Amino acid sequence: MSNYLSEHKFPEELRTMDYDQLELLSYELRDFLVESVSKTGGHLASNLGIVELTIALHRCFDTPRDKIIWDVGHQSYVHKILTGRMNDFENLRKYGGISGFPKACESEYDVFDTGHSSTSISLGLGLAAARDLNGDDYKVVSVIGDGAMTGGLAYEALNNAGSMNTNLIVVLNDNGMSISQNTGGLSRSLGRITSTDKYVHMKTTVKKGLSKVPVIGDSVISGIHNAKEDIKYAVIDGILFEELGFKYIGPVDGHDIRELCQTLKRAKGLMGPVLVHAVTQKGKGYSKAEKQPNVFHGIGAFDVQTGEPVGGSSGASYSYVFGDKLIDMAYYDESVIGISAAMTDGVGLEEFSKTYPDRFFDVGIAEAHSATFAAGLAKAGMRPYVAVYSSFLQRAYDQILEDVCLQNLPVTFCIDRAGVVGADGETHHGLFDMAYLRSMPNMTVLAPKDGPELEAMMDMSLSIDGPCAIRYPRGTAADLGGPVAETPGKAVRLKDGTDVDIWAAGTMAGPALEAAVVLEEEGVSAGVVNIASIAPFDEEALKDSTEKVPLIVTVEDGIVTGGIGEHIKALAADGAAKVINLGWPDKFIEHGSQDELFRKYGLDKDSIAELIRNKAK
Repeated sequence: MSNYLSEHKFPEELRTMDYDQLELLSYELRDFLVESVSKTGGHLASNLGIVELTIALHRCFDTPRDKIIWDVGHQSYVHKILTGRMNDFENLRKYGGISGFPKACESEYDVFDTGHSSTSISLGLGLAAARDLNGDDYKVVSVIGDGAMTGGLAYEALNNAGSMNTNLIVVLNDNGMSISQNTGGLSRSLGRITSTDKYVHMKTTVKKGLSKVPVIGDSVISGIHNAKEDIKYAVIDGILFEELGFKYIGPVDGHDIRELCQTLKRAKGLMGPVLVHAVTQKGKGYSKAEKQPNVFHGIGAFDVQTGEPVGGSSGASYSYVFGDKLIDMAYYDESVIGISAAMTDGVGLEEFSKTYPDRFFDVGIAEAHSATFAAGLAKAGMRPYVAVYSSFLQRAYDQILEDVCLQNLPVTFCIDRAGVVGADGETHHGLFDMAYLRSMPNMTVLAPKDGPELEAMMDMSLSIDGPCAIRYPRGTAADLGGPVAETPGKAVRLKDGTDVDIWAAGTMAGPALEAAVVLEEEGVSAGVVNIASIAPFDEEALKDSTEKVPLIVTVEDGIVTGGIGEHIKALAADGAAKVINLGWPDKFIEHGSQDELFRKYGLDKDSIAELIRNKAK
């Protein structure tokens, strides 16, 4: 299997292989993907679905001179294999190994670092404009999934591209899904679109023919304009793209390499922006992924025969704890609403969506819209809960500030994957939410230390007459025992000490308590305070702490710059206690396991204990 792939020089040899060889290659690639990802984990279903399309793209375009931009990037594994990185897949998404997303530092074939959706058309248009200004003639291809097409940025770019009329090819990989099943008007429209090849040919031929008729040709063209438009609307459901200024080709079978190559070659010969619509099947070639593409979208190591996970953590995840609690809250309060941005299963709302379908909304990949949509619901008396990954919430900054906080509306943002998430790396770590949310007026920011406190904070959120954010990490929900926060603005002391107090934000209370045990064994008396409420902050508890101990160490699973630790240091500046801040440095953190990254950056229990040991002497 891998010998077959390694004996060829890709992508160059793709351009000389016949279609039978290319079809064989597609089987070999799928076998390699399943075997490799079953060991490392990663994004499987999306890559199984784009095998033939990736082959066709590298066959038809002169990469890396021609530029291919992969939207989101979780569909770029085949691209990486075909551009010299097959042997690196044993370390896919591991610390020091290759990324699961395009990385310009890895290869000249990776045009741009991508990890969030709906960006490829904007990026491609920028490259195309620069190409034109520089007098170059390379091709630019933006590959975007139908899920990413629910993001507003994609339409801003389509609108701009149509008005600029520069040469740009957009390939729409339509598999009917993003991570969860796609929703919305566009998704339904794509499902109905029919080919416009005949129409494009007819339009061009008729227009050219009439223009040659002396005197009356132009008048006839003008006279039939309205009738022509009526025919277009009656016959072509893909008119949206043409109205935006694109020549539309499709739909084409995204698993027929011959048809794909013929279509892409035709697209290369057209002037102006072109959209090629390819229909694919997510998970194709591996029956388990075909049946459950959402499960195999992003998966850990698994058994190829059964499809079942291998190893991994046991116990309920924070996402599950959140979703289960929201169902309970909705039972007692009919104003409780659940909102997801195309991540229903990922954020733990799958069961809520089934239990309360009338009170659940999946708005598509549209985080900014989800915030303002929730504001409208709240204005009308509802209690909306927007569940979203921390790194994706960044897209809604302005809407949170202007439409939720400024109006002081009771919208609760349940921020999943807060802090370092591990193998997905820079684009998916949730390191910035505490720093920017705590500065917003009217916003309450809560960080539970464990699962029981997450449930308590969700109950608490119903009593908050304004915006609220609850942040929690990826992974199994801990149960540290001890008291939980019951009131916004109050810290919770978990352990007394006389030499040092460790002020821990959220789930960093776990390593803080472990570090305190290590220190106690060495004769250092360490207390632990669960910050719990990032904003408002418990200044009274801090004042009490500065009077009891000579050293305060803050620990947070967020960026230090602008974080809660800096705020504590500023508040304690006039006191006798020394304050040291621990958190993530002012840089983008690479991919690797959570444990590896915590150790490297000094945030595990041993590193915390070592720092305190040295400072407390």
